[in-house]
Amino acid sequence: MTQVTSTAAEAWLRRWDAQQERYIADREERFSVLCDIVETALADVAWPVILDLGCGPGSLAGRLRDRLPRATIIGIDSDPLLLGLARSHYGDGITWVDADLSGDGWLAEVPPAVHAAVSTTALHWLPQREVAQLYRAVGELMPPGGVFVNGDHMGPGDEGLGDLAAAIRDRRAARVGVEQNEEWGAWWDAATSSPELADLVKARAERLVHKERHAENTLSVRAHADLLRAGGFGSVAPLWQVGDDHILVAVKR
Repeated sequence: MTQVTSTAAEAWLRRWDAQQERYIADREERFSVLCDIVETALADVAWPVILDLGCGPGSLAGRLRDRLPRATIIGIDSDPLLLGLARSHYGDGITWVDADLSGDGWLAEVPPAVHAAVSTTALHWLPQREVAQLYRAVGELMPPGGVFVNGDHMGPGDEGLGDLAAAIRDRRAARVGVEQNEEWGAWWDAATSSPELADLVKARAERLVHKERHAENTLSVRAHADLLRAGGFGSVAPLWQVGDDHILVAVKR
C-alpha cells in the first residue's frame, strides 16, 4: 500500500479538524480540558500508558503526546483511511492499532495495564451492549485511580431538556462562526475521490463490506455514567459541558 506523504496527511487533517468544528464549536477547548484532566490525574505516574479509543486520524492522541511526552499513547481504530492519515502525520511517537472496539480482539494489542483511557466523538457509534462491554474491559486493565475520560455529545436524559441542550450547542456554533464549515459527508466525498488517498480508500471500502454498520446509540450522560459504574469505576461525573456536549470522567475504584 502506498503511504500518504506527511504533507498531504497534514492538509487532510487540517480539513478534518475544520469540518469537525462545524459540529463541536468548542472542540479545541474540549481537547484542552480533556488533556488537563488526564495530565492532572496521572501527575504521580512516571511513565503512563494511555489508550485513545476510536482515535480516528489521531487528533486527540497527538495533543496528548504534546502534553505528556513521557507517556505511551496507543490509538485504536478500525478505519484504515483515518489510521493511515494518523500514521503519516504523527509518525512513530504514537502506537497505532488497527482493531475493532466492538469485540475483544483489541485487548491482545494493548499492555496488560493502562493508566488512562480517553475517547472523543467516537463511542456513540457502538450499541449500548458494546459500550458496556468496552467499559468493563477497560476497567479490568486499570489499577485503582486509573481514569476514563470521554468527550462526546450525550443527551441530558430528559426529553424536555434534549431540544434545549441541542439548541445551546447550535447557538454556540453560530456565535463562533463554524456553522458554514465543510460538512462531514463532504469531507468523506472529497477523501474517497482523491487519487492520493486511493489505496486507503480501497482498504476502507473492503473493510466496510464485511463490517456491520451501527446507528448512533443516543445514550444519555447518565446512562454512560451508570455503565461506567457497572464496569468497575467509582467516582463518575461530567466535568465540562456546553449544551449536550460533555466530558464525562470516571475514576477506577
